[in-house]
Amino acid sequence: MQIFRVFLYLPNKLEHKSNLDYILLIMSVKNRMKSYAKSMNMTISEFEHSIGVSNGYVNSISKSIGIDKLETIVEKYSNINLEWLLTGKGFMLKNGSGAEVTHIGRPLHGLHENQSIPLYELEATAGIVALFKDQDHQKPIAHLTIPNLPKCDGAVYVTGDSMYPLLKSGDIVIYKTVHDIMNGIFWGEMYLLSIEDYVTVKYVQKSELDGCVKLVSYNKHHQDKDVEIDKIRALALVKASVRINSM
Repeated sequence: MQIFRVFLYLPNKLEHKSNLDYILLIMSVKNRMKSYAKSMNMTISEFEHSIGVSNGYVNSISKSIGIDKLETIVEKYSNINLEWLLTGKGFMLKNGSGAEVTHIGRPLHGLHENQSIPLYELEATAGIVALFKDQDHQKPIAHLTIPNLPKCDGAVYVTGDSMYPLLKSGDIVIYKTVHDIMNGIFWGEMYLLSIEDYVTVKYVQKSELDGCVKLVSYNKHHQDKDVEIDKIRALALVKASVRINSM
């Protein structure tokens, strides 16, 4: 059996709490209801009928979900993981199967219910510099379909342990290309980047040195490094990572 572990990295642009946080949480619960129904080979209408609500109830959820409705779902479907349904953490089912999704940062607008994301082999594309310059003419080795992601440009395998345990060698990172490197960096976010002939994944932070950025690893055994921004030849914001565990 293969278990797909998906991590989402979404920029921290919202500095003040508002009703948006709560609305997005409700929308996520709605989407997870749909995912669960699909995993049970049920239509949304069949799922709604089974929990005693009218057709269209799930799609109409926008402000709140009654405790009585949640109790009915848990009572009717004893295999569903309530923590996953409410927060997205852990597995969909209590027996530990399904997709494990962990959100990092605050979710934003612009999520796509389904998109086909091309997966590239860096050795075949001569690195991310060539890939980003001419991606339309590069041949992917596969396509990933993961629901409810922001718009992404592609995905590649990563190597090394600088972001371990968040990322490990062999994981897949899904990215959005940054075309304006000088002005397109969101400080503190995770990026896939090429410095001369070196490809890596790092947090990019402001540097105290003029004309430089600071590259920070998640693995504390790796030291921070200041590099000249002019030496960054390609840059992409990491939106998600995928880890496949064979069992």
